[in-house]
Amino acid sequence: MSNTPDAGSQDARASNEFADSQALLLRVEEAAARLGIARTLMYRLVLSGDVESVHVGRLRRVPVAALEDYVQKLCLERRAEKGDVP
Repeated sequence: MSNTPDAGSQDARASNEFADSQALLLRVEEAAARLGIARTLMYRLVLSGDVESVHVGRLRRVPVAALEDYVQKLCLERRAEKGDVP
């Protein structure tokens, strides 16, 4: 018996990873992972409105575009603090 996973399960995993990278809406935990921050901080950002979220039924999801907007906002704030913005 071999200890290596079969090709079918590797293909399924690769397919799931591709689908996850293409998702337009992320779970809060996934959004936190994308930003490289803790889950609790991500919840605080979502609940404060700093990062936009939407409800799909009873589920809270974070649009990928909202993460991009948040990072853009952080960059603009940093530039303004440094005086780089005219």
